[in-house]
Amino acid sequence: MMESLLIANRGEIARRIIRTAKMLGIRTIAVYSEADAGLPFVTEADEAIAIGPSPARESYLSQERILDAARKTGAAAIHPGYGFLSENAGFAEAVEKAGILWVGAPPAAIRAMGLKDAAKELMQAAGVPVTPGYIGADQSEERLAAEAENIGYPVLIKAVAGGGGKGMRRVDRPQEFAELLASCMREATAAFGDDRVLIERYIANPRHIEVQVFADQLGNCVHLFERDCSLQRRHQKVIEEAPAPGLDAATRAAICDAAVKAARAVNYVGAGTIEFIADASEGLHPDRIWFMEMNTRLQVEHPVTEAISGEDLVLWQLKVASGEPLPKTQDEIVMNGWAFEARLYAENPAAGYLPSTGRLDHLSLPQTVRVDSGVEQGDEITAFYDPMIAKIIAHGATREAALSKLATACEEIEIWPVRSNAGLLARIAVDPDFRAARIDTGFLDRHGNSLVATEPDTTAIDRAATALSKGTDDDPWSVLTGFRIAGPNDNRVRVRIDGHLYWGRARADLEANAFEMDETMVLFDAGNAWPIGLPAASEVEANHGPGDGAILSPMPGLVISVDVAEGDHVAKGDRLLTVEAMKMEHSLRAPFDGIIGKLQVSTGTRVSENQLVVTVMKEQD
Repeated sequence: MMESLLIANRGEIARRIIRTAKMLGIRTIAVYSEADAGLPFVTEADEAIAIGPSPARESYLSQERILDAARKTGAAAIHPGYGFLSENAGFAEAVEKAGILWVGAPPAAIRAMGLKDAAKELMQAAGVPVTPGYIGADQSEERLAAEAENIGYPVLIKAVAGGGGKGMRRVDRPQEFAELLASCMREATAAFGDDRVLIERYIANPRHIEVQVFADQLGNCVHLFERDCSLQRRHQKVIEEAPAPGLDAATRAAICDAAVKAARAVNYVGAGTIEFIADASEGLHPDRIWFMEMNTRLQVEHPVTEAISGEDLVLWQLKVASGEPLPKTQDEIVMNGWAFEARLYAENPAAGYLPSTGRLDHLSLPQTVRVDSGVEQGDEITAFYDPMIAKIIAHGATREAALSKLATACEEIEIWPVRSNAGLLARIAVDPDFRAARIDTGFLDRHGNSLVATEPDTTAIDRAATALSKGTDDDPWSVLTGFRIAGPNDNRVRVRIDGHLYWGRARADLEANAFEMDETMVLFDAGNAWPIGLPAASEVEANHGPGDGAILSPMPGLVISVDVAEGDHVAKGDRLLTVEAMKMEHSLRAPFDGIIGKLQVSTGTRVSENQLVVTVMKEQD
């Protein structure tokens, strides 16, 4: 076993690797950017070294800086975690050339599976079924559009070097193809440095099922069963579970055997994931499940596999990298119970899932389940990296038991002032369709309106009224509720919640979990955080009309394209510019027909939340 290990990553995965490495007596070395200097993984490592400014390209994506840190600290091995350089074959080769042990897939396997087009061709040759579509060298818009027509709409445009939901667009009509192709290629270039794409048939009722595989340097290869990652938003996973619901023994055997066959086809070593897409319109069957891609690294959702198998996958990685055989044979790997992982993000579902940044003044995560988090109370969520706060992992004897644990855990989450999707996760966990496993990748699109709390429900309003009433004096002149000589007292209270006024009822039987922070009282209710207060005596609820044409950036980020110039005539819905933050593009569009007034930004401008970027003026009659 290696004596020292440098983790070329950050946040929760760095903490996760440090935990297992320390258990094995391995000296751990963290690298960190300026933005991460105060995060827990930096202090938990035995040694930490700064590698550059906050932008990932100048720190975590800088091969030279990481290798220099490894030399300075005498690191015997490097673990890349996931994301960043974890699937960069050139970096893996550079690590090995420097005489440092690489805790990851062989560079040749990374290269073979890193490009979706080449990987699909390789899998076809190995007898693994692949999704129908176009893979070709001709990348002209004309050829790609023609292939899309041949396949039949809707189609999926996917970056050949893509991953993590980036560089992927669904196209429903020919008229949308050119714009979405350009957007996809631009995102692919920014994320992967490669704008090539492939076209696939879009599966109407898709399930995303992936298999965890593991191989050692001695030729052994096993699977640790499957995970269902169908609950997604914009191709980003939100809740994963293992095993996959509705998968019978025969279909499980077929998909897991295909996964092992795929790993053997590239002489794989280490932890890997074979991802499949299934047409679930008529249930899960072996002949309706196709290979999508292989992730040549540990996955974000690996804890659910650890939960049902009882194995430590990071431990397996370190043993395999050291030349040891796999800890268990296929027959010795046994499935136990069910597990879920919910990804807790710093984002505002009620505002179109826009990222939320800032200091975590209040952060309380559940104690009853496993929680993998990269931050603690008082830490900062920045716009430089993925907005995930934590992973909430629940395990139970049955799917129903595990899901109930997950629901309770998500309801207990308290975060302020950074917004989060905790309330959404809690609602998903109790949704009847989700509990009945009626799921596919379009689940959130169909159920979004019922799962996102855009305003408090009756119970939350009453809790606010109760909490605010407790904060007043008990004398009859100060109480908020009304006294009546005849009849019962009027316990109604006028409260302001998140800027809107409601009538609530102060109730003695109702607990209200509210805290006062920085002169703001916040009510935590079922994962949601509501700022509450009493209205001023003269306050009335405002009726807001349509915007006046002042276009504000909805999030902090970088302007990556400007599509208009001052004086241009635009129609309602026309794209004006695009802002990128936390790996997500957001297009700002004209609110009405008009003329472009003053442009406040240009391509490359970094903007803050609610910053004025452009003004649209109504044309004079």
